[in-house]
Amino acid sequence: MKPKLAQWKELLAARHKKENDEEKEEEKPDGRPVTDVPYADVWREYGAKPYWFAGDYCLIRETVYPLDYQHGRYRLGALYEVHERWQEAPFSHPLSCRGFAVSDLFFFDTETMGLSSGAGNIMFLLGHARILGDFVIIRQHLLPYPGAEVALYQSFLSDVDYTTLVTYNGKAFDWPRLKTRHALVRNMVPKLPAFGHFDLYHAARRLWKDKLDSLRLSEVERHILYVERGDDVPGFLAPMMYKEFLQTPHPDRLMPVLRHNERDVLSLIALYIHLSVQLLEADRLADPKEQLAAARWFEAVGETAAARGVYEEASGKGAKEAQTAKWQLSLLYRKEKRYEEAALLWRDLFIHGNGYWKAKAGLELAKVYEHYFRDAAEAHRYAVMAYEAWRSLARMSRQHSEKEEAEWRRRLARLERKKNG
Repeated sequence: MKPKLAQWKELLAARHKKENDEEKEEEKPDGRPVTDVPYADVWREYGAKPYWFAGDYCLIRETVYPLDYQHGRYRLGALYEVHERWQEAPFSHPLSCRGFAVSDLFFFDTETMGLSSGAGNIMFLLGHARILGDFVIIRQHLLPYPGAEVALYQSFLSDVDYTTLVTYNGKAFDWPRLKTRHALVRNMVPKLPAFGHFDLYHAARRLWKDKLDSLRLSEVERHILYVERGDDVPGFLAPMMYKEFLQTPHPDRLMPVLRHNERDVLSLIALYIHLSVQLLEADRLADPKEQLAAARWFEAVGETAAARGVYEEASGKGAKEAQTAKWQLSLLYRKEKRYEEAALLWRDLFIHGNGYWKAKAGLELAKVYEHYFRDAAEAHRYAVMAYEAWRSLARMSRQHSEKEEAEWRRRLARLERKKNG
């Protein structure tokens, strides 16, 4: 890292200083160097203006949207509504924005020259959106050429006032790469802050990994948010278009990429709204798979009461996921020592379920009758039937386990002794 930093500093010095230390660079009255911004008038028409720092510049483009702007299935202003609901939610959750202001949410996406995280992978566009009052403000910080990273990161870090980052796979992609690039200029620009992170990719994976073939943001947009990109440029073309822009820096060469990034951050707002609704209304979801996934997520983060409520709703539906919901609910009841309620669910699964559920539920019934109800005869009866179901499954799958077979036989022998003793 140190050799790369030294090399970068030499290149920067060569660009902005003359070899003669006594000769000073001519400056404009406001302190900016006399350096023309190519196609400045065109950039201005597109809402972009230069930001000068340390003899270099980057471009900042600002776009403003009203709160009633419809992006896919949601108005942008719906973020206010879910924010208010999170403040009153009876449970905590990693996606909860309780305790934050709406303006604290910082929707962030980048465009880079590649997928690697090495120091040679330039981030040429940093886009972010926030809701401020009655508008959504999108700002995009553009690197006009590779040597201007000091200006880029100075503009980015001094422009934003954020507390919570909202990204799509940003934990693994955007932020690590930003930190890598920032490390090269860290002595010249403000420090990167440490702050909370809502990564919506991981949320989408929890809810839709079995529903969608791909979890790329474009697929989530199409199938979940109902966003149609139309003539949008594919993201994988962005590095190629930036290289062409570096050769001929006309704004029209890069505006498709900026518009692509702009839509990305709008989709992050819509996706956060949708995910929040999915969790806040999990007990009322129509899709049983999503309902089951939401309940599992609640359980995984320790929100047992919320998980129980969703499992109870899901278990009353006719879909095949209802049996899984009953099973998960029974395990919660068992954990809470509510054995009678757990046994009711196990009996239901045993009677109405297939061989898989007969084996699982029958084993639990054998355990609860032996250790809680103290009825060895009933425990033995269920153990025998569960064992037969297990053997049938093992034969069909050809995955017979000697260890499991031995465990079943020990259980049956023990219950036989208890029953006859």
